[in-house]
Amino acid sequence: MAQRIARFGILQTAKVMAVLYALMGTVFIPFFLVFTLFSPELAALGIGFAIMMPVLYGVCGFIFVAIGCAIYNFVAKHTGGIEVDLEVDPA
Repeated sequence: MAQRIARFGILQTAKVMAVLYALMGTVFIPFFLVFTLFSPELAALGIGFAIMMPVLYGVCGFIFVAIGCAIYNFVAKHTGGIEVDLEVDPA
């Protein structure tokens, strides 16, 4: 059964993706903390990056996903959107 994604809710999609991007940003925390062990004179910089990386990823994720959703909604209005095939679960 073919269905089309006619539009994305911009705010809701951007919020969810911002949280996902922030969680992905936490992957870098151990790397920056290890960096501080090898460079004591830049310890504050490494710890600052470790704290700011998830926040920065979340903010950038929110902004760019919101822009992407707005562009998609504009394009989908003129082209019909992305077509997907959905299957009904027999259970």
